[in-house]
Amino acid sequence: MMATTNETLPFFTQFIRFRAEYNDLPTFTFFVVANAAVSAYFLLSLPLSIFNILRSSAKNSRIILIIFDTGMLALLTAGSSAGAAIVYLAHRGNTKANWLAICQQFNSFCERISGSLIGSYVGVTVFIVLILLSASALARR
Repeated sequence: MMATTNETLPFFTQFIRFRAEYNDLPTFTFFVVANAAVSAYFLLSLPLSIFNILRSSAKNSRIILIIFDTGMLALLTAGSSAGAAIVYLAHRGNTKANWLAICQQFNSFCERISGSLIGSYVGVTVFIVLILLSASALARR
């Protein structure tokens, strides 16, 4: 959702326009790349997870999977936190740094980036639960 976020507003005339895109800020680019990397990892690790469910004796691959899951959780949390900082500035601004809040003008843009951020934090929560469940299942055996 973040990768397709943009909005254009006219300024004085129809020929002069302001445009807001996610790739205007490197932080949002990092957010998109981090979420894409974690999503790709999740899709690639799914067959290994299914294999571990079917074969309960595969202890070493479970440990490796938990380690990689934890690394992906760190990447997802970093991307989400970086995005949250910029979304906060977009909504509130910072008067000390003379950064104005842009969400009054770019309303659709801010709604989409906020929704993307909420989805990313849902992913963080899901990863935490999955890691805890995997670790507790490994500890029981």
